[in-house]
Amino acid sequence: MKHDSLDTSRFRRVVVAVTLATLAVWWSGSVMAEGERITPNYKDADIRQIIEAVSEVTGKNFIIDARVKAQVTLISSTPMSPDAFYKTFLSILQVYGFVAIPSGDVVKILPDTNARQLPGNDLPQRIGNSDEIVTQVVEVKNIGAAQLVPILRPLVPPYGHLAAHPSSNMLIISDRAANVNRMLRIVRRIDQSGDEEIEVMRLEHASAGDLVRILTALAQGAGRTDTGGAPTQLVSDDRTNSILISGDKTARLRIKTLIAHLDTPLEEGGNTQVIYLRYADAEELAGKLKEQATQSTAPAAAGTGVANSVVIWADIPTNALVITAPPKVMRSLRSVIDKLDIRRLQVQVEAIVVDLSADKSAELGVTWAIDASDDAAGAALTNFGGATNVGQIVGAVTGGVDPTSLDFVQDGVTVGVGRLKDSGTNFAVIARALAGDANTNILSMPSIVTMDNEEAEVSVGQEVPFLTGSFSSTGGTVTGSVNPFQTIQREDVGLKLKVTPQINEGDAVIMDIELEVSNLAQGATGAVDLITNQRSIRQKVVVEDGGIVVLGGLIDESLLESDSGVPGLSRIPLFGNLFKSRSSRKTKRNLMVFISPTILRDAAQAYRETDAKYDYIRDLQRGDDGRIPLLPREDRPIMPAIDEFVAPPPELDGP
Repeated sequence: MKHDSLDTSRFRRVVVAVTLATLAVWWSGSVMAEGERITPNYKDADIRQIIEAVSEVTGKNFIIDARVKAQVTLISSTPMSPDAFYKTFLSILQVYGFVAIPSGDVVKILPDTNARQLPGNDLPQRIGNSDEIVTQVVEVKNIGAAQLVPILRPLVPPYGHLAAHPSSNMLIISDRAANVNRMLRIVRRIDQSGDEEIEVMRLEHASAGDLVRILTALAQGAGRTDTGGAPTQLVSDDRTNSILISGDKTARLRIKTLIAHLDTPLEEGGNTQVIYLRYADAEELAGKLKEQATQSTAPAAAGTGVANSVVIWADIPTNALVITAPPKVMRSLRSVIDKLDIRRLQVQVEAIVVDLSADKSAELGVTWAIDASDDAAGAALTNFGGATNVGQIVGAVTGGVDPTSLDFVQDGVTVGVGRLKDSGTNFAVIARALAGDANTNILSMPSIVTMDNEEAEVSVGQEVPFLTGSFSSTGGTVTGSVNPFQTIQREDVGLKLKVTPQINEGDAVIMDIELEVSNLAQGATGAVDLITNQRSIRQKVVVEDGGIVVLGGLIDESLLESDSGVPGLSRIPLFGNLFKSRSSRKTKRNLMVFISPTILRDAAQAYRETDAKYDYIRDLQRGDDGRIPLLPREDRPIMPAIDEFVAPPPELDGP
């Protein structure tokens, strides 16, 4: 077996040598003459020897990379020209993983792993099916070049290059000429303007808006998926009662067939339609449509009876309109209904009322009473500040009143000294000091949601009884009975917010606002001696969606001082303080009102705003705000999670 192997190898070398010798005899000295043909055959020949033969036949100069090594077998049965032999040589290089790169007067023979970094022939013109490395720039006219890259990428070998230039909408392809030519044919077939035109179908009997809704619902109900073609779109033009159709020719033809079947005249006496409203009020809209139909048909009504043939009435239980009218009038009314029966935007209005006030007061006064002799009645020298009852003091000094029954001690610190004896000079002095400090911090944040151009009102407060009068009547002289009574009137005290928002074409909201805030004044006690503080604002403002604006406010600061005393005595230094009374009161008040609107454009946004408020209240119930709960968690009533009984709108469903 070893001998046979050696003989075979020796035989192959002899055949190669003979073949190369024959080729050398044929091609020695110069390039083959034009028209001459050769029939090359190789078996396990070194690729470098074949490169030498190609150089002799074609006259090309080659630079061979050191990594270019292979044993080549080529079997040919028909003669070929030098150009065909060179193309065959390029195919041999492709089979064995090499590439020929022209560079001036020489051709580089390199491994194809580096082909994309090396310059090739830039052939913007039409190319053939050779295995030469070329670079082609393709202009795409009807579709995006970037969309073709993922489609053509699997057709390009690893050593090739494919990229898109979005700005010029061009493809850059670098590969062997045969493969580039194949991709060019694919691009030409894909890059077609196609038949994605827009067709206009004018209807004679049916309503364009109705048919568009029917066909759109039909396509959605069928659950059609994208097949790669242009999506079919339908748009109604109510002015001309036409339907605009765009998409593939097949899809357009199918839709046109459906429209032709639907655009048929109504049966005899069938000019009556029932239109179910989604958002508008049928009863309110019916009156407006009657007026519209009467005015629109008035010029043509003379002698035609058109006005008398229009009948419109509302079915309140189903919120539907029943209309009987000629086709032309019916289309006009349907167009008006389509514009009015829409989902109106909503506005969430939040107001912030901040009322800060500080009230500080101080009083200091001295009251004297003296009895100069045993027979004289007492004399009151001073009575400042209303802090004491001088009569009681005199009675105590003169002995007419039991000192233990005195009830003149009021708020603050009251200090009394004196002498109460049966004989001699008796006196009493009462000193009263009072300091008050009251701070008020009121924050109200009413919130209300209403539709565009709809008035809304929120009122939060309580009914407080106010005394309006009293009456007493005496009965018979025998019984002496008395039947007094009082008249009480209850008034609302609290917060009232009335607002009418109007959304303009942009994101601004015009609001007509009435805000009234009232509360009981501090220190008022009982139900018949009440004082209320009242603040009200009424105005129109423009606020951007989600913005905030100050409506108005009040900054007030007042200082009241009073100083009274006995003439002459009160002016004596130091000693005069015993014969005077002083009081001072300083009041500060800061009131600001802010407003902030938020446009709720769809169900998803309304759900998000509601969910935020809902979670806020639920967290307060659960004690998640960090406060100590008054009851154990299991004993407290807690609202369930919002998603337990309300499903989110479809717009919020997703990954």
